[in-house]
Amino acid sequence: MCGRFVLAASPEELAGHFGLDQVPALTARYNIAPSQLVAVVAPKADPAKRGLALLKWGLVPYWSNDGQPGPINARAETVAGLATFSNSFRDRRCILPASGFYEWCVQGGKKVPHRFRL
Repeated sequence: MCGRFVLAASPEELAGHFGLDQVPALTARYNIAPSQLVAVVAPKADPAKRGLALLKWGLVPYWSNDGQPGPINARAETVAGLATFSNSFRDRRCILPASGFYEWCVQGGKKVPHRFRL
């Protein structure tokens, strides 16, 4: 995932797509950035059920002393083998619903965002 993304799905769409019993009222967001609160779908105490929670975007490795979020993304080809990610990749997964994301291209010496809709 890149550094900015969009979540414009309605609570009803999220509930239907992910099989959620309850989804809080959410407003469409078109510029979600690292360290902001984001809606995630994660297992509940009953592993057969999922819930929606608001969590701060950024990985806090299990060995972190300060609890501050660090990396915001990882490469699929290395995530299982790197110490920073391997424990979380194996044991602490969640789903980040997204309606789109941005990639930045340099045009005329300036970075210009390009939105990709999902």
